[in-house]
Amino acid sequence: MHVGTAVIFQGTDGSRTDHDVYRNELALADLAEPLGFESIWGVEHHFTSYTMCPDVLQFLTYMAGRTTTLRLGSMVVVLPWHDPIRVAEQLAVLDAMSDGRVIFGMGRGLGRVEFEGFGVDQEESRDRFVESARLILEGLEAGEFEFDGTYVKQARREIRPRPFKSFRGRTYAAAVSPESSEIMARLGIGILIIPQKPWDQVATDLNNYRTVYREVNGTDAPAPICAGWTLCDKDAGRAEELAREYIGGYWKTVLEHYELVGDHLTHMKGYETYGRMQQIVSSPGGADAMVDFFLSLQVWGTPEQCFEKIMDVRGRTGSDSFIGVFSYAGMPYDIAEQNMRLFAAEVMPELKSVAAPATAGALLK
Repeated sequence: MHVGTAVIFQGTDGSRTDHDVYRNELALADLAEPLGFESIWGVEHHFTSYTMCPDVLQFLTYMAGRTTTLRLGSMVVVLPWHDPIRVAEQLAVLDAMSDGRVIFGMGRGLGRVEFEGFGVDQEESRDRFVESARLILEGLEAGEFEFDGTYVKQARREIRPRPFKSFRGRTYAAAVSPESSEIMARLGIGILIIPQKPWDQVATDLNNYRTVYREVNGTDAPAPICAGWTLCDKDAGRAEELAREYIGGYWKTVLEHYELVGDHLTHMKGYETYGRMQQIVSSPGGADAMVDFFLSLQVWGTPEQCFEKIMDVRGRTGSDSFIGVFSYAGMPYDIAEQNMRLFAAEVMPELKSVAAPATAGALLK
């Protein structure tokens, strides 16, 4: 299996300045290659302390210059917030600088504060995402960009530097709803799983995605990439205590940033799956129950327990990779570093010895 790590720059602990967060998170990022991780990932968010990396490709460009082997993954670039040809140019530059180490992950966004901040109608996000993705993916292969859509209008242009190798097989998208999974299949891109719904529903959506992918593309879909909030400790009791405090604490920041206690998503076009989640969270006792549910999806425990949980996810999804998030929700940085180092020393070697699924794509081999 491929093993990577993500740095999310969470600033929700009011005792830290944003600069302090950056200094410490970048120190953790610098450990990734020496500890043996194979990729580093960043996330895009705006306007709040939920995560403070508004330009994930800028962060990855910084990491490209500090590393020699790490793959550079976006988790994700939110396409409705961007001019798509500018995204394509940034990808081409980063790929040229890093000698082809980019893994392009994209998504369509959920946070109302972000859509309103950019003046983008959130109900248009799915159509904007599809048009932007088509322009970027087709253009990166052809070297020329042209599109006449409802939202994306692009006169024919060539970008320089030209893409020097295909992005096929190294392009992924976050997909939560069944509708999004089918869209990704038709676009011919992989699935990035960020655990937030029952695994049986994930399996159903993946099966549908794989069927559509095979019908449209004439080949098997690549194995999905799975991420997870991770807490690894030699003592099982301490691991659970820390997981409840910090992974549970992270979930509470999700509730706040995405305004999941409320009803705005229940009547928003294109967000029906999230609307149902919002109904559950907003019901009496729903928010507290969801903390336990979110914990059940993540990776925490002793090294042996962490390995077993990742293998369980692999068995349910057919994934060939795991991307661990080790610092979040105001976790002290000495604990975050211990968490990351222990995982790298005792869990990662076992994961790397696990053979990739026979149907895995070329991306993370």
